[in-house]
Amino acid sequence: MNGISKGIRKVEIALKWDPSPAGQPPSDMDIVAATYLASDPHGRPDYVVHFDSRSPDGTIYLNRDSKDGKGFGWDEVLTLELTRLNARYARVVVGVVIQQRPERRTFVSVINPVLRIREGYTDLATDDFGEHLGSTAATVGEFVRDGSGAWEFHPGVHGFEDDPATFTRTMGAPRKP
Repeated sequence: MNGISKGIRKVEIALKWDPSPAGQPPSDMDIVAATYLASDPHGRPDYVVHFDSRSPDGTIYLNRDSKDGKGFGWDEVLTLELTRLNARYARVVVGVVIQQRPERRTFVSVINPVLRIREGYTDLATDDFGEHLGSTAATVGEFVRDGSGAWEFHPGVHGFEDDPATFTRTMGAPRKP
C-alpha cells in the first residue's frame, strides 16, 4: 500500500477532570475546535466550535458538555467528521480552555485533567497537561489535509495564558520557537 492512505476520518476528542472540593467554585473546562481555510491556514479561524455551538455543516459537534467535572466517564466529548468537511478547509486546530469565572484558573488548579484523542478504538494522543500547569488554555493537536486530500494528525500540547476569547482567535497562529 505504498502511497495510498485514507487518512484520518472521524475523530473523538474527550476530556475529563475531577470535581472541585466541596465549598470551592467548580472547574469548567471546554474543548474547542477552529477551522482554517486552505487560502489562509494560519490566519483567523473561519469558525470556532465550542459549548453551545456546532459547525454550520454539522461536521464538528459537541456530544457532551460539563460545567463542573461531575459526569461519569468523559465530561466533554467533541466529534470531528473530517471526511465530510468541505474541501476549502485545510486545517482544524483543537484546544482546551479553562473558563475564568469566578476566578482565574490554570491547569494546576484543575484536579486530574485528562485528554484523549481517538479514531475508532485507536488512541492518537493522551495527555494530563502536566507540562502546562501554569496555562489557562492549550492547543492539543491539529488535523491537516495533505496534498491528496487525506487528513493527517499532528499531536502536541502547547500552553497559552490567554482569556478564552483571545485564545480562540489566536490558537491557530504559527508558533514561535
